[in-house]
Amino acid sequence: MAVSVEAGTAVILTLSPPPLTAANFRRRFPKSLRQSSLFSGVSLTIRSPNFRNITVSQRSSQGDFYGSSKDLSLTPTPVLTFAKGLLKFVLSNFLPLALVGGVALGFYSPALGCLAHKYSLSKYITCWLFFLSGLKSQDGDLKEVVEAWPAFLFGLASILLVCPIFSKLILKIQMVPQEFITGLAIFSCMPTTLNGGVALTQLVGGNSALALALTVISVLLGILTVPLWITKFIADGFGVTIPTWQLFQNLLLTLIVPLVLGKVLRNLFPGVARYVERNEKFFSITTSIVLGLFPWMQVGKSRQLLLMVKPAIFVSAVVIGIVVHLSFLVFNATLVRSLSVGSSSWKSVFRKEENRRALTLVCSQRSLLMATAVVEQLGGVLGETGLLLLPCVAADVNQIIIDSLLVNFWLQKDESCDIVKKT
Repeated sequence: MAVSVEAGTAVILTLSPPPLTAANFRRRFPKSLRQSSLFSGVSLTIRSPNFRNITVSQRSSQGDFYGSSKDLSLTPTPVLTFAKGLLKFVLSNFLPLALVGGVALGFYSPALGCLAHKYSLSKYITCWLFFLSGLKSQDGDLKEVVEAWPAFLFGLASILLVCPIFSKLILKIQMVPQEFITGLAIFSCMPTTLNGGVALTQLVGGNSALALALTVISVLLGILTVPLWITKFIADGFGVTIPTWQLFQNLLLTLIVPLVLGKVLRNLFPGVARYVERNEKFFSITTSIVLGLFPWMQVGKSRQLLLMVKPAIFVSAVVIGIVVHLSFLVFNATLVRSLSVGSSSWKSVFRKEENRRALTLVCSQRSLLMATAVVEQLGGVLGETGLLLLPCVAADVNQIIIDSLLVNFWLQKDESCDIVKKT
């Protein structure tokens, strides 16, 4: 017998239990019910605009009427499909969304941002973020780094010596306010990102040990090179003097000491490492939220000046930031490929696709966290800190989007090559 109910409320439900064995059927039900066709099968249907279809089927390997296993399948409506896709998008792009949200919050609630800046909250946030980075950093395979030593040396030279020279070209651009251009020039002098390059390298199947080594060493050496480049390339053009030694000391205490402490704590206490790995998603989201507080404070502090800037001017600064990052990608990719030409033994390192991809990604990215710390330490010598930082935030969001698209292109290319090889 089939029982159909039109409810219009929740689901379309079809319940179809299989036939029972004779022994359990006689034990559970009297003869009058056993002879009825009611228990030979049940079909219940409820239609609803909220769910398309739910099918529940019960199977019993032991003849139990209630069944020992359940098979449930859902076909959601477009509303649920959209909600699921939206949640996935938010979680996958949480960092750029947090940065954009911080900028919006700075415009909406400048008073709290100014109060947080007054009590130097950004300094404590920077220390905490680098401490977290030390806790999350994993040990790479030293053997892979040693074997790829030419690529490692090239990466350090590109990150710390060559790419900062682009700041001289950036400063030739004239814009009002000039802080937008100065901020992009400062951003180009920074070492590579602390986790973005390594994560993307792992995703695309690159040499993650090489990427991790370049990240850690470039940040450590960047404490020495960043003050020098800012003084030589940027401050000289403004006729101001940067206290290089004081800037070095402040960056050492704010960045390197927390980073090393976090790394030491992770290595000394294995339980801490396991806890961080189990809660990796939580720490990533927390880091993104805290990083979003920087633009909130700086934009809140400089809100009045930012409102005076024409939107077209800011869009132009964003486009310039995109061009700068694309220039880094093209420059590093071209140079790495050119180094692979020849018969020398060390050139074979650059022929490996995993090394080329790691170098292209890591050498082309810049650290927003370190740029924020540097701008904070400058104390307005090179311009209003909020105006300096805003293009850096936009450049960081752009480099995440662009490099994610590049990684996706590489993955699709690899998939196509695999299909061709199989055929």
